[in-house]
Amino acid sequence: MPIEWNEAEQVFHLYNSDISYLVQIVHGKYPAHLYWGKRVKVLQPSLILTFKGRAFSPTVVPADPKFSLDTLPQEYPAFGNGDFREPAYQLRTSNGTTTTEFVYDSYEILKGKRSLKGLPSSYLEDDAEADTLIITMVDSLLGIGLNLYYTIYRDLDVITRSVSFEHLGSHAVEIHKCMSMSVDFHESNWDWLHLQGAWARERHIERQPLHRGIQLISSARGASSHHHNPFIALLSRGGNEDYGDVYGVSLMYSGNFQASIEVDSFETTRLSIGINPFDFIWLLKPGETFQTPESLMVYSSEGLGGMSRTFHKLLRTRVCRGVYRDKTRPILINNWEATYFNFTEKKLKEIADAGKNLGIELFALDDGWFGHRDNDKSSLGDWTVHKKKLPNGLAGLADYVEKKGMKFGLWVEPEMVSPDSDLYRKNPDWCLHVPKRDRTLSRNQLVLDLSREDVCVFLTETLTRVFSSAPISYVKWDMNRNMTEVGSAALPPERQKETAHRYMLGLYRILEKLTERFPQILFESCSGGGGRFDPGMLYYMPQTWTSDDTDAVERLKIQYGTSMIYPAITMGAHVSDVPNHQVGRVTPLQMRCHVAMAANLGFELNVDKLSNVDQAVVTEQINFYHQIKEIVLFGDQYRLLSPFEGMDTALMYVAPNQEQAVVFYYKTLATPNPPFFRLKLHGLNPKLKYKISNGELAYFGDELMEIGLSVPLIKKDYTSHIYLIEKWR
Repeated sequence: MPIEWNEAEQVFHLYNSDISYLVQIVHGKYPAHLYWGKRVKVLQPSLILTFKGRAFSPTVVPADPKFSLDTLPQEYPAFGNGDFREPAYQLRTSNGTTTTEFVYDSYEILKGKRSLKGLPSSYLEDDAEADTLIITMVDSLLGIGLNLYYTIYRDLDVITRSVSFEHLGSHAVEIHKCMSMSVDFHESNWDWLHLQGAWARERHIERQPLHRGIQLISSARGASSHHHNPFIALLSRGGNEDYGDVYGVSLMYSGNFQASIEVDSFETTRLSIGINPFDFIWLLKPGETFQTPESLMVYSSEGLGGMSRTFHKLLRTRVCRGVYRDKTRPILINNWEATYFNFTEKKLKEIADAGKNLGIELFALDDGWFGHRDNDKSSLGDWTVHKKKLPNGLAGLADYVEKKGMKFGLWVEPEMVSPDSDLYRKNPDWCLHVPKRDRTLSRNQLVLDLSREDVCVFLTETLTRVFSSAPISYVKWDMNRNMTEVGSAALPPERQKETAHRYMLGLYRILEKLTERFPQILFESCSGGGGRFDPGMLYYMPQTWTSDDTDAVERLKIQYGTSMIYPAITMGAHVSDVPNHQVGRVTPLQMRCHVAMAANLGFELNVDKLSNVDQAVVTEQINFYHQIKEIVLFGDQYRLLSPFEGMDTALMYVAPNQEQAVVFYYKTLATPNPPFFRLKLHGLNPKLKYKISNGELAYFGDELMEIGLSVPLIKKDYTSHIYLIEKWR
């Protein structure tokens, strides 16, 4: 079994062929963290922990003065009875105090994995794929049970963790903090890595050494945010893409989060991730249960690349769902940067016609098709067709597109409402707001209160009507502002700090119903680009618009950083016009295509205005993309050169059978009189012979990996090459 219980040593051992995770119940009460890493055989687990009395570290076991919770590496630590580090949870009891004492009560080992009620979670297709351990702790004074859930996958180096609080007592308590996981490492000689940014420059990689004290990233914006992704990693000093131990954790949640690392005075490291405790309180009444989101935990002994490939496989096959999970996505043309709000049905048909002639497979109608929306100042919430623009309705345009042999897609932003809308005039209390306070606008809109069931029902039924009104194959679901005045007219005062989390639960309910009703629709998540790119959204929508910034050079960093955890098949990438609308840069059309072809290829420009030369380039690139898309979207990714470290970027994708690979190489700024350069490849079969881009020569895989691929001297800025590598004969 992948989970064993050593009763004599009071140790749980979760393992598969590659990894081990060890938990010991110390003094019959306290779950302690022993180990997480490469698979080990354990004969004497009791020797892993050693204790020494420390001044000012109190003991909770008088018979063992060397023992203190202040120095114990714990699985789910509390504050108030001797551990002075950051707690994983905190409750406020009916007498106003926050000291609790949850101690070990029992355990259960299950075949398979349970889904989380109301929350997205990774899943199984067969119970044989994973096993689950539930450790139950109890505070007998409060009458509350605390369940620690651990699932270990058999064929993935992944452990998932979450926590539930089950109130069986008689007095309500407040949950002020509830991390989804916490791990105490026995050392602190690590670097830490996270993905930071802002709108139009999301998920840039930042790495730095740990220091004593607390290092923390978070979002309090009501979304996982452009600014910090809900992912954090510890890695060995000197570790890189290919070497070193890496521990990556991600939160399967789309709202406010916190990920923190604390290094204490004794060089131990506490890593945790969960709902952001800032402005969060959950009232837990007798008979109720509170469930935290799921954390995804990956260990790699093969550097960041090994961690990423594990996350990629997990997210692609056991988080993303639906008919498009294992399908390549249609190449689309989106009209937004071509027309913005200023379009007619005739103009849209011209774009669709031109797209079809180039080999594009789907036409996506963006913002401006509803209400009287001629700019961003009105009509969100009024999901009826703008008849002046579309006299034949959505169905008329969609039928035209379908008859051209293309699919039809639609943009919506249903979580928002414009003050200038019939919906807001009729239901002014349906938005997030605080009584008697001004309602802050962003992009001239307010946020609908999805903590309210009536709002959720309205949106579900309204969108069901819209999605049923035409043959819609694709929906871009946008969310273009973050939360302010986070209050709900439907909640009592003592539950106001539940609003942001209840909003997420409401959104997840809506998405669950809509994806069940419309399984044929490919949903793409968007939040001003990548402001809500997280595993929670991928559970419902298998791809995300990676960024509103479509500049090829900027996209190198954005897509490279995003690939740290997210696979190419989850990224939407478009070829847009130049000068670029975000940064004004002019890059060659071929490079723009090559950057977008490293993900889900799409277009967002006036294709009907392309020159004959550019039309030929687009057609050629689309035809080539059809040759490589299976490798890109379903292959193993290897990052070869980082755009954060120089002017060159390179990455490659290798087919699962290692018989094909595709290599992307980009040069942003040329250098005078450059040296000759060989690019060392990864992931190939060293014994197989390969040809490169239909060449006449054969190379062994080990030649290409150890000696490298010769890159031509480049004398132009913004140059790119794609190499298709295939098994020789």
